[in-house]
Amino acid sequence: MATVTDIGTLITQTPDICGGRPRIAGTGVSVFRIAGWYKLGWSPEEISRRIGHIALAQVHAALAYYHANQESMEAEMAAEEEEADRLEREHRAARAAHAVEEEL
Repeated sequence: MATVTDIGTLITQTPDICGGRPRIAGTGVSVFRIAGWYKLGWSPEEISRRIGHIALAQVHAALAYYHANQESMEAEMAAEEEEADRLEREHRAARAAHAVEEEL
């Protein structure tokens, strides 16, 4: 008899892994990461193949979670990207200031 998987068990969240973000159960692969690759044009099959240890059903579960919660996930992804940009600007400014100090 074929094994049946409850798709509700494929995505999980715990505070100590992936910053509490939803992820594929039993892995450290976040739904954000899967959605990001998908948005870059990778097919679910390609995502599964490139990661290697993630089954196609798990990728589809992550994408279903993303699409079901797209508005809130997009907002969080945008905030994360904005924070990364801010940190990069600060780092560049600090490097430029350090270079100026060295010239003096």
